[in-house]
Amino acid sequence: MCGICGLIHFDGKPVTREMLAGMNDTLTHRGPDGEGYYMDGAVGLAMRRLKIIDIAGSDQPLSNEDGMIQVIFNGEIYNYRELRRQLEARGHRFKTEGDGETIAHLYEEHGGGALAYLRGMFALALLDRRRGRLLLARDRFGQKPLYYYVDRKVFVFASEIKAILAHPDVPRVSRFAADDRRALAEYLSFGYAPAPETAFVGIKMLPPAMTLSVDCNGALQERRYWQAPRLAPPDPSAQTSAYIGGLREQLEEAVKLRLVSDVPLGAFLSGGLDSSLIVALMRKHSNADIKTFSIGFEGDDSFDETPHAERVARHLNTEHSAFRVEPEAMSLLSDLVWHHDQPFADSSAIPTYLVSKLTRAQVTVALTGDGGDELFVGYERFYAAELMRKLSVLPAPIMRSAAGLLRHLPEGTGYYDPVKRARRFARAASQGLGDAYFDLARVFDTELLAEICPGAYRLPPMMYPYMNAGQPHPVAQLVEANMLSYLPDDLLIKTDRCSMQASLEARAPFLDHELAEFAASIPFNLKLNGSRAKRILKEAARGLLPDEIIERKKHGFGVPLGAWLRRDMSPVRELLLSRRARERGLLAMRVVERLIAEHESGARDHNRQLWALLTLEEWHRQFVDEAQVG
Repeated sequence: MCGICGLIHFDGKPVTREMLAGMNDTLTHRGPDGEGYYMDGAVGLAMRRLKIIDIAGSDQPLSNEDGMIQVIFNGEIYNYRELRRQLEARGHRFKTEGDGETIAHLYEEHGGGALAYLRGMFALALLDRRRGRLLLARDRFGQKPLYYYVDRKVFVFASEIKAILAHPDVPRVSRFAADDRRALAEYLSFGYAPAPETAFVGIKMLPPAMTLSVDCNGALQERRYWQAPRLAPPDPSAQTSAYIGGLREQLEEAVKLRLVSDVPLGAFLSGGLDSSLIVALMRKHSNADIKTFSIGFEGDDSFDETPHAERVARHLNTEHSAFRVEPEAMSLLSDLVWHHDQPFADSSAIPTYLVSKLTRAQVTVALTGDGGDELFVGYERFYAAELMRKLSVLPAPIMRSAAGLLRHLPEGTGYYDPVKRARRFARAASQGLGDAYFDLARVFDTELLAEICPGAYRLPPMMYPYMNAGQPHPVAQLVEANMLSYLPDDLLIKTDRCSMQASLEARAPFLDHELAEFAASIPFNLKLNGSRAKRILKEAARGLLPDEIIERKKHGFGVPLGAWLRRDMSPVRELLLSRRARERGLLAMRVVERLIAEHESGARDHNRQLWALLTLEEWHRQFVDEAQVG
C-alpha cells in the first residue's frame, strides 16, 4: 500500500526532486516505510510505501528489464503469483518478489489491455518512455483513489488532493464559492462531491475502472476497461441450491487471496453478517491466530454493536479487541476534514477513523465487510424501495399528508427512532421510485435544500445519471445506481482515508470482481425476497455462523452523533454561525439557525445536516481560507 504522485510539464520544464518531494511528503501517512522518486526531464514520479509484501524488496518505482517502463502504484494485486508464473514462462525476468513489478511486465505484453488481467485494488501510474506517454488507472470498484489537475502547462496527479495542491502551479479555488449552485446542491444532497468532480475548481477524480492516457504533448484520453455487470432479474423458479455451491467457492477464493501478507493481519468485526462471514472464512483458511477489532460508543446503546461482535469472536475463537470511546465528534472534525481533503458528510467516518487507529496498534492489514450490501442487496433502503413499489397504488397525496403529520412529532436521536424513520418513508413514498430512493439516502431533502441553498431545487433529479435504462427491474436498477455512486464516492473514500491516516491497509473480499460478476448472475429474488434481504448470502453462511447472527436485523456502522451534538451545541454555533461562515454567502443563515435550534430542543434530529455543514465550513477554513490569506 502506498501513496503516489507525479507530474508532467508540457512546456518541457525539468521536474526537480524538490518539487516532487513537496508533494510526496504530504502522503507520508499512506506510506511511512519508505519513499521513491523517478525523474526524466519534464516527467516525475514519486511514492510513499507501506510495506506489506516483499518487505525487503519491491521499492518503487518498479520497471521492466530495460527500464523503459516505470511503475508506481497504490494497492495490492492478489493474483500476482499466477501472473508472474505466466510471464516468466514467456521469458520475462523479475528483480523483486512482490506484486507491483507484475504490472510493468504485463504492460509489455498487453499494453493498456494489461488492466483486464489484474485482480485486486489499485491506483497506478505507468510511464511508457518509448511512447512518451503516462498511463493512469484505477481498480474496477474504486477502492483506491486517484486525482489529477491539468492545464496548458502542467499535468499533476496524486492519491490525495492535498499532494496536488502542494504543486505551486495548482490553484486552490472552491467550486462552492464559484457561483456554482449545482456543486453546492450536489454536496448538500449526496453528502460528498460526486466524481469525477471534486470540491476544487480544476481538480478531478479518475472514475473507477478507467484509464487516463496522457501524452507528453498534452493530449488526454480516457478509456473504460471494465463494466459493472448488469444484475440478473428475478426468476420465480430459481432455487438457492443452484447457486449456493458456486457462491461459497467464490467467497472462499476471495478471502484466501486477501490473506497473503508478510505483515500482521486482522479484521474489522462489527457483529453483522458481512464482517462476521469474512472472519469465519479467515478462520477456515488460516492456521494463524486471527485478531479482530470492534468499537462502541458512549451516549446511546442503540448504536453499540460490540456485544454482537464479541459473540462472533467467541464463536470463531479470535483474539478480539473491543474498544469503547467517549463522545468526541467535534474534537475529530479537523482531522477528518484534513484526511478527506473535501467536505464529507458521512459521520460513520468517525468510528472508521477511530477503529483504524486502534487496529493499527496491533496489525498492518485488516479485512473488511465492505461491498456485501451492494452485492447482495442489504441496505434497508432497497427493501423500502421494493415496499414503495408495491404501495405505488396509493395516491401520492395520502403519503404526503402522512409525512406532514409526522413532521409535527418530536424526533429522537436513536438508531431506530420510529418517528424519524416513518416520516422519511412517507415523504419518499409520495414520489417516483428513483426520486424516492434518493430521498431516503440524501442528506438535505428537496424542500430543505431549496430553503438553505436558494435556486438548488431547480436541479434535475440527481440519481438519474447513474440509472441504467436497460435494467428491467426497477429496484435492481437502484442497486446498480448505488454501485456507481454511493459505493465509490462515499463508502470506499471513507474506508481509504480513515484506514490510511493510520497507515493501515483495508482489504474488501466482497469487492473481488470475479465474486461480483458471479453475484450479479444470481436472480434478484434470491437476494431480496419480500422483506428478507441478502437471502442467499445468509444461506451461504449457514454452518459458519450462529443463526442469531445470520438473521440479525441490519445495523449500519455509525455513532450517536445526534445525542453527542445535543449535549453541547456551543461548538456547533461557534463554527456555523461565525462571522466567516456568514460572509461566505453560501447558505441562508436563518435556516442554519433554525436547524441548530430544532436539534437542540429535541424537535428534530438534524445530526446529518449539521455534520454536512460543519465539514463544509471546516474544509473552507483549512483548504481555501489559508491559501487566500497566504
